[in-house]
Amino acid sequence: MEDLLFLAHRIPYPPDKGDKIRSWHLLRHLAARYRVHLGCFVDDPQDHEHEPVLRALCESCHFAPLNPRMAKLGSLRGLLTGEALTFAWFRDSRLTRWVKETHVARPIAAQVVFSSSMAPFAEAVEGFRGRRIVDFIDLDSDKWRQYAESAGQPMRWIYRRESRLLARAELAIAARSSASLFVSEAEANLFRRRPGVAAEHVHALGNGVDLDYFNGNRAYPDPYPPGGPVLVFTGMMDYRANVDAVRWFADQVFPAVRARHADVRFAIVGARPDERVRKLGEGAGVIITGRVADVRPYVAHAAVAVAPLRIARGIQNKVLEAMAMARPVVASAEAFEGIDAEPGADLLVAGSGGEGFAELVCRLLENPGEAAGLGARGRRLLSGRYTWERRLAPLVGIVEGA
Repeated sequence: MEDLLFLAHRIPYPPDKGDKIRSWHLLRHLAARYRVHLGCFVDDPQDHEHEPVLRALCESCHFAPLNPRMAKLGSLRGLLTGEALTFAWFRDSRLTRWVKETHVARPIAAQVVFSSSMAPFAEAVEGFRGRRIVDFIDLDSDKWRQYAESAGQPMRWIYRRESRLLARAELAIAARSSASLFVSEAEANLFRRRPGVAAEHVHALGNGVDLDYFNGNRAYPDPYPPGGPVLVFTGMMDYRANVDAVRWFADQVFPAVRARHADVRFAIVGARPDERVRKLGEGAGVIITGRVADVRPYVAHAAVAVAPLRIARGIQNKVLEAMAMARPVVASAEAFEGIDAEPGADLLVAGSGGEGFAELVCRLLENPGEAAGLGARGRRLLSGRYTWERRLAPLVGIVEGA
């Protein structure tokens, strides 16, 4: 069994948000085949209690504490040095030292780098001749470009700068790596089209979903107070794309739904709701939960799961999880991108306007038979195509260069 370095910008456990879900399953898949040495950041103090799970799984671990407020201040150095703020945010001399010492102490055969922000730590090892696999997940540079389109000054300038510098860095990181991974063919193809990219070294490695865990056939206690049907949105609620999505839905979609269904409610389920999200809770019918111990009851007892994202990259785990729970889903085109499903059969995909989104939601509320059938077909689709075992089957071959 060979030694493998795995670097992640956030502790891979518990798998309670998008990037941690993916990194956890990649790590667990690799740990069954390699002696894994894990280096990662911990940006939530509560996550330190989960370190024993990872120590039991891995040969060695280094957990680098990261204070988001201090990291944000530190990232501003990038404005002076000319580097992307992302790399200035994730800078830690102790983690760099641990990576170097691990390579001295162990014959590391391969490095698996989860997110481009961790590449500088892997590249700090001089003379490394093994394979380096970088999981970009999605194109961060394009995400910042999308942010810039809707931002005012001076943030528009900062976001455009970050997009430009990250795009340049992504090309350089890929050129110094054996293989580049992306979460969908759409993301992989977007990168392959960039000048200078070795397309044969770019691979799509899609996300799966834990169908045993996300099982709508189980009985869950109803977490909602008595009232009308619930439309549910799940996600980390300090994440810009999620904040934009729920604010747009509350403003452009939800009033039209309530005009036809006065008792309908909109539940925003997720940790760290920022001030703009909390303010939505002042509106009639809007529920803000904050962090919950288990998201499944909130999805199971919702009439419809909505994913009205306007800024999106990669695959939306919230959509896959709702489909796995056999809940009918109405998604924006952006949230649907990268999911191998048939609109109208496995889920509903709305156009760009709020009126069309509201119409699809009302249609499901008024036709429970159609809603139930949509949910059941979505679950069957995932059972055939979206297990983690199937999705990660090519990973070891990519790591070993097969």
